Amino acid sequence: MATVTGYALRLPTSIMNEVKEAAEAEATSINTFITVAVARRLAELKTARYFEARAAGANPEDFKRIIAKAGTLPPQEGDEIPEGWLDVPENEDKRASATRR
Repeated sequence: MATVTGYALRLPTSIMNEVKEAAEAEATSINTFITVAVARRLAELKTARYFEARAAGANPEDFKRIIAKAGTLPPQEGDEIPEGWLDVPENEDKRASATRR
């Protein structure tokens, strides 16, 4: 069993009231509700750091080389580029590789 550490958490009344309501709706204790919420947030942060580290090691030239090997078959159902996606300015750099196929 994990070692438990106590911490006196001070929350604004409005947040505490919402926590109480949410814990009750989830049929759990306030302590468990807060513990799960903190654990989820920590997992989100850890996941973000993981993907940031992976992206930092990415090599754009390797990506281009791999994409260049892509086949000429049309995308399978569900893999299509959404209608209008290539028209969004943020996707401008992705347009060339997507329309090449």
